[in-house]
Amino acid sequence: MRTLISDLTMMEHQTGPGHPERPERLGHLDQHLRQSGLWSDLQHRKPEPIAPADLARVHPSGYTQRLKENIELQVPYVDGGDTTVSAKSYEIALLAAGTAQTALSEVQKGNRVFCAVRPPGHHAEASRAMGFCLFNNIALCARMAQAQGLQKVLIVDWDVHHGNGTQAIFYEDPDVFFYSLHQYPFYPGTGSAAERGMGAGLGTTLNQPLRAGTTGDEASHLMEHDLNEISDQFKPDIILISAGFDGHRDDPLGGLAYDESTFRRWTEWLTDLAQRTCQGRLISYLEGGYNLNALAKSVEAHLEAL
Repeated sequence: MRTLISDLTMMEHQTGPGHPERPERLGHLDQHLRQSGLWSDLQHRKPEPIAPADLARVHPSGYTQRLKENIELQVPYVDGGDTTVSAKSYEIALLAAGTAQTALSEVQKGNRVFCAVRPPGHHAEASRAMGFCLFNNIALCARMAQAQGLQKVLIVDWDVHHGNGTQAIFYEDPDVFFYSLHQYPFYPGTGSAAERGMGAGLGTTLNQPLRAGTTGDEASHLMEHDLNEISDQFKPDIILISAGFDGHRDDPLGGLAYDESTFRRWTEWLTDLAQRTCQGRLISYLEGGYNLNALAKSVEAHLEAL
């Protein structure tokens, strides 16, 4: 079974006029899925806010307290001008992060899960907000999975932007493999092939930089080759996807040439990989995607294939 975890309350995280990571991303997606015929085929769950002890698995209390206090002071943004906040942003970020517990519960029942959340997470570092992200949702899910005995976690990030925060959090961790294919050079400036991990984590980071204009077919050949090798050697207990849909050719922020069929193909392939390697355990998180129609159609394809 497929489970969709979301809550339209997350639209209350207001980012201001003209901001690409706007509430309508979630509202339009919800409306599209309800009208698609797919809605009734999904199980639906709502998250609870993340518990403080679980949040602390990735983000130190000094950062979370500073973030909370700044938002209470009604600052317009945190840690840089692109990460805007509003009165409800801290509360909503806790809710988005809390999807991890619900998702892991669903996975333990044998379900595959997509978390339609905002704000996104993969740019957030342990102690810094960045790139529209406040808490690193997928990193929290990885740490919570490990706490439940799923020690070896494979994270696949296909957002057009490199997931610098996720990479940094696990850069020295041999039990979390971070794989990213992304446009490069591009924001945030990280993600070269030379970045492969450090210390005990050397070799458990693999970046696949893509030139602007790369097609879905070209990227697919790279991903499938890389992940076959990674899964054979790493043997994950669970696979997590940072599913950014801003690699779509119609996205206003990206420069790649994917379409909906790209995301369908990758989802089918990763679902099969999860069946072969980790008893089907697969959780996907919404990251980027800023053309409302392209995002909705891409997520529909993703869910159909999940």
